[in-house]
Amino acid sequence: MGDLFRSEEMALVQFFVQPEAAYHIVADLGEVGCVQFRDLNDEVNLFQRKFTSEVKRLNEMERQLRYIEAEIKNSEIPIQELSEMPKAPNPREIVNLEAHLEKTEQDIRKMSAAGATLKKEYIDCIHQKYVLLKSQAFFHQQEEALNSDYLPEELRHASQLGFIAGVANKDKLYPLERLLWRISRGNILLRQADIDELIEDPITGVETRKAAFIVFFQGENLANKILKICSGFKITIVNVPADAALRDGLVKGVAAEVLDLKMVISQTEDHRRRILVSVAKEIQSWIIIVYKMKAIYNTLNMFSQDISRKCLIAEGWVPKKDLVFVARALSEGFDSGGSSVASFYNVLDTQTTPPTFNRTNRFTQGFQNLIASYAFSSYRELNPALYTIITFPFLFAIMFGDLGHGVIVTCFGIWMVLSEKKIAAQKGKNEIFSIFFGGRYIILLMGIFSMYTGFIYNDVFSKSMNIFGTKWKVNGTNLKQSGISFFEDNDTLVSLVPLYSYAGSPYFAGLDPAWQSADNKIIFLNSFKMKLSIIFGVVHMAFGVCLSVVNFVHFKKYSHILLDFLPKILFFGFLFVYLVIMIFMKWGNYSAMNDYEIDTIHGSSCAPNVLIFFIGMMLFKAPTSNVPCEDYMYGGQQTLQRILVVLAVVCIPWMLLGVPIHEIMSRKKKPAPRVTRQVNGHTSRAASITELETIPESSVLPSHEEEPLSDLMVHAGIHTIEFTLSTVSHTASYLRLWALSLAHAQLSDVLWDMVLRKALVTLSHPYTGGVAIYIIFFAWSSITVGILVLMEGLSAFLHTLRLHWVEFMTKFFEGQGYDFEPFSFKRLLEADEENARD
Repeated sequence: MGDLFRSEEMALVQFFVQPEAAYHIVADLGEVGCVQFRDLNDEVNLFQRKFTSEVKRLNEMERQLRYIEAEIKNSEIPIQELSEMPKAPNPREIVNLEAHLEKTEQDIRKMSAAGATLKKEYIDCIHQKYVLLKSQAFFHQQEEALNSDYLPEELRHASQLGFIAGVANKDKLYPLERLLWRISRGNILLRQADIDELIEDPITGVETRKAAFIVFFQGENLANKILKICSGFKITIVNVPADAALRDGLVKGVAAEVLDLKMVISQTEDHRRRILVSVAKEIQSWIIIVYKMKAIYNTLNMFSQDISRKCLIAEGWVPKKDLVFVARALSEGFDSGGSSVASFYNVLDTQTTPPTFNRTNRFTQGFQNLIASYAFSSYRELNPALYTIITFPFLFAIMFGDLGHGVIVTCFGIWMVLSEKKIAAQKGKNEIFSIFFGGRYIILLMGIFSMYTGFIYNDVFSKSMNIFGTKWKVNGTNLKQSGISFFEDNDTLVSLVPLYSYAGSPYFAGLDPAWQSADNKIIFLNSFKMKLSIIFGVVHMAFGVCLSVVNFVHFKKYSHILLDFLPKILFFGFLFVYLVIMIFMKWGNYSAMNDYEIDTIHGSSCAPNVLIFFIGMMLFKAPTSNVPCEDYMYGGQQTLQRILVVLAVVCIPWMLLGVPIHEIMSRKKKPAPRVTRQVNGHTSRAASITELETIPESSVLPSHEEEPLSDLMVHAGIHTIEFTLSTVSHTASYLRLWALSLAHAQLSDVLWDMVLRKALVTLSHPYTGGVAIYIIFFAWSSITVGILVLMEGLSAFLHTLRLHWVEFMTKFFEGQGYDFEPFSFKRLLEADEENARD
């Protein structure tokens, strides 16, 4: 948990790596994922770097793998999942894989091309076969018609007619016939017949319904026009002999050729499929191997080359806790690479701001992502994610307080947590579900806290639980004896007034169930929840202001505790903490039970309006009250309130001028800077491979350049104005806890009364009651989950997010850092999968 408290200490490390061992060292560091390398070749073109040729080879292998993978998926062959992630191989081993991939690609391309050619020939033979069969009937019908209707002299002219036969999609024949009829002015004769078999289109591969046709015409000019039109319609033309004997012989030959082609196509497809099946077992491993090798060489291209020392030089940020892994990688790389000289690293003293790295686990990752969505913490700054683990689900639960709805959210969270390995292994998950799954522990805690607040509110799907027995009576009579039941639907409501109804002792835990049957329930809950939201808001913001002290102490800015924190907390306490104190004083000093006594100045009728008191306090205006009530809650209140306002005003110039004046005085006393020896722009300090020394944190603390005094004053003024004005707006912003809580409860109440209660009424009907309650319960449960759980839950989530980002974190959080992005194979592969899904 210490790593989540603030970001880890980072060290800027300079590597001196021998070329023989460089590949193995980077491969080991990629498996560990602990170094964020810096590009030392910014000014060098990508095509002029040392390992560009290796990257080009791997790019070609990636292209081959993508082609092979696409062919496997098109053939609907399952790709075997990896049980274990392969490591990056030795660079010499990639030659065999490169040759194998090249041969596999050529074989698949040859077989695919041969299969396409054979399939086209097969389809052409099918077309020719059906056209010949159908044309036999066409010619036979035409000869019978001519012999019966025409003289021998006319038959001699009819024998000079030409014809064109072919195959076309069935939906194209009608427009084709109309067009041919128009261009020929009716001087054609078209005959068609449907083909019973579905024929595959050689281009699209889709099976379509086709028909054979033959067009009789006269004249060479008309023949050319018909051929052009058929070409425009992309119709297959088949040569049909005019002689009947030749047609009969050609039909037999085509039929035999169709059978031969079908057998050859089947054998070719089987051979191609066997190759793809064998490749499918290894392709996932090959993809990862090539991807890792390409990442390694891209990283090596970020190294600079020292020709005089004959080594590669690299720089990168490393968490100090992981320096032991760096040393181990250098040692193993020395053994694997066969280098004669050992590689080593130096830890540099630098003034460059390091990246921010918070080590997380499956539970804390979701909460850290909430903070990272807003901004990354400055280096070594206090991390808000630690406190968000509790405050986020609690503030959400205040707005979503319903025991029944909390059970639904909790069950959903438990299911995702228990099934996280199975769900995480699935690929192609829905994007929205992936977001829910990433925040599964947040959802689980939100559900648990909602169950707690729902129990306190005594609200279960808008109904109450009578666990400990109500403490209310009506005119001294128990509610149940009066015929009023608060755990059953009843149109009888009572007004719960403590002067006449309260029994004296409070309900054991949470809200008394009698309020469910009270007609003044909304008035009571409205006042109660509004005050609670202000109390929780002031406590939350005060806690945020106090957390700034932790940052000041850590960065040794002790003067800021006096000049920044103290005026802020005093300003906030003089006004808003005092407001909370008045709320508690009102609850403790004014009670309806005092109305029984002679002294009624502390009775319910004399209870002051705290908001009016607060406004009057700010305006130095005395409140007015009715006789015999007192103007103030206690003696000397007016004087104390004026003193508090004056002191709060005094805190404003304190915040405005304190830090700039101290900065001016500090600069006058600051000694001249000390000159240190620099190596490549950094102070160098060598570290051995086997012995790790403790590195002081001051060596990598971020440095802030001295700002001009005018900028200091402007920043201090903006900071002061923002804090003083935001205290009012932020306190009012916490009223959303009250508003959404009431809205959620009322929506649940309306849904019960307007939907499910209607079904309960139908139970009196012996036959239709069961069916009606089944249907209406389905509608009620669907609306409950869809609107009250999902939509209202999303609304409460977003409002809670805003309360943390704006109202809470701005009190101590700068958020000027940048994320630590180490060279990690796991991280790169996950990012690549997300990009592929997008």
